[in-house]
Amino acid sequence: MTKKTTKKTANKLLAPFLVGIATGLYPVIFYYTNNYALINSTKHLLYFIGFFLVVPSVGFLIADKLFLKKQKAERKSLILTFLNVSAFLMFIQLCLYTSVQWLFTLIIIVIAGVIAWFLRAHLKKIVAFQFLLALIALFSLIPNVISQLNYSDTWKEQPDDIEAVVFTKRPNVYYIQPDGYVNFSELVKGFYQLEEIPLKPYLEEKRFTQYPDVRSNYTSTLSSNMATFTMKHHYNNYGFNFSELPDARAIIVNDNPVLRIFKNNNYKTHFIAEHSYIIANKPEIGYDRCNFSTSEIAYINDGFDQRQEVLPPLKKYLEEDPEASKFFFIEIFKPGHVPAMKEEAKSKTFEKDKWLVNLGMADEKLRAVIDVIVENDPTALVMIMSDHGGSVGLTHMLETRTRTDSRDKLISTYSTNLAIRWPENNAPDFDDKMKTGINVFRVLFSYLSDDTKYLEHLQEDSSFTYIEEGAPKGVYKVLDENGEVTFEKH
Repeated sequence: MTKKTTKKTANKLLAPFLVGIATGLYPVIFYYTNNYALINSTKHLLYFIGFFLVVPSVGFLIADKLFLKKQKAERKSLILTFLNVSAFLMFIQLCLYTSVQWLFTLIIIVIAGVIAWFLRAHLKKIVAFQFLLALIALFSLIPNVISQLNYSDTWKEQPDDIEAVVFTKRPNVYYIQPDGYVNFSELVKGFYQLEEIPLKPYLEEKRFTQYPDVRSNYTSTLSSNMATFTMKHHYNNYGFNFSELPDARAIIVNDNPVLRIFKNNNYKTHFIAEHSYIIANKPEIGYDRCNFSTSEIAYINDGFDQRQEVLPPLKKYLEEDPEASKFFFIEIFKPGHVPAMKEEAKSKTFEKDKWLVNLGMADEKLRAVIDVIVENDPTALVMIMSDHGGSVGLTHMLETRTRTDSRDKLISTYSTNLAIRWPENNAPDFDDKMKTGINVFRVLFSYLSDDTKYLEHLQEDSSFTYIEEGAPKGVYKVLDENGEVTFEKH
């Protein structure tokens, strides 16, 4: 075989290979740029390389070898162009919606057919354009990855020896987190204006101490839980994605000071959730028991693909290890909040009505969970604390990125419900220290250890957010330690 023949054969193999690579290169870079925190692991990298690059390139090689070899040049170009464009757009659809939607798929097929018919003679230009898009996308991805890899996690270090705390009281501890449940003190005013709060008398009957005017420190589930479970401020210094923070899920479900403290005190730990959102990026799970397995989680997902009821695993775990002290983190995804993105939102009135319907559903779930706990574990410490507010009064969550002096908008976003059923109905005299989520576990650990020295290092009870409009871009304190509106750049 001559060099000329060898080169010609190589080119014939290279052409379909490059067409295949072009279909997935920009989509995978696009997905990484917008979801890096959700897929920042080696196993995700290998999966995405295989799915977006290896599969289409091998697929195009096989198609060229088996089906297109004997086709005329024009017809072959038509088929390759159609396959390239349709695969490219299907990948984009998957990146945007994490699933295949039939209507969009039909539209994609039509668009790919039209493009293939009219541009079949320009496949090289289409492929070149796709590679150009990938090159441009790299300019966004590379700085993002570098900044995340170089980010320091020293913020998690504790200012004292709280991780060595020894409990003198050992009740089972239940942390129930209803997503977006606003404090009762706010539900009667601001944008809510409820005349009756059905859950309030129920909690009074069950001997819960209710804490008014409690707030979250951050605006999203991940950012708030990171602060709560580390008992430290991270100040959102992770970039400008709305809710995704690198390693947030690993911190929450795998390793954090709160979880370590319970384990150090020989507690069996349990994580129960309605949705797989917190483990959407398949982190290792540090809890002893979890109602989800990471092997069940798809590599491309939005965290809400899988759902389970919380009562069956709760009842099951209550029966296990009857002699052990237990900690439960139970996550309920109601009532939630207004949509994250503008394009997902309708009117403020519509979103408020929807939130109120979800509030009723959340109340029903909370009653069911609490009834099971109180009946089976009457001496337990049961805490209900939401992760953030419902943001009723906003059209969508990204409005929090615009500077505002509106007390009602800010409180609606940060107001969190907090109620605790203390063992023997005996709340500590320092429970007034619980003003925001970041200090709640320090107070609980002080109570469980009968040692108030851990209250000497309470974190700042302020609330923070990103600001992109109305002020220089950055992280700002928008509510101070007293819950008053402020605006200070961090």
